[in-house]
Amino acid sequence: MKYFFFSLPAFLIIITGCAILNSSLTDGSETFTGSSQGYRGPITVQVQINGNQITGVEIIDSAEDRSVGGLAMEELAGMVIMYNSTDIDAITGATESSRGFLEAVENAILIK
Repeated sequence: MKYFFFSLPAFLIIITGCAILNSSLTDGSETFTGSSQGYRGPITVQVQINGNQITGVEIIDSAEDRSVGGLAMEELAGMVIMYNSTDIDAITGATESSRGFLEAVENAILIK
């Protein structure tokens, strides 16, 4: 009987510790892919979402040039994460690239 009382608390501590360790290993993030048409061709992005928060946007494939369209998309990726939204104005000088990028992000989110 003594061993039961000593072993039960130890068992509960071990179970609780395993549950805490297990939940810290998985953060609940999900990754979604979306595509849309940009100025020069298709744009494909991956969007990482944790709960209802956009935590990352990565440009997977794009025909946009690096000078204008590419830089605009990189700037927009940061803004999408910061504002947790695609309701952002297009970058002047790269309007079609911006619209295509934001639409690709929306398509990835809608798939969710």
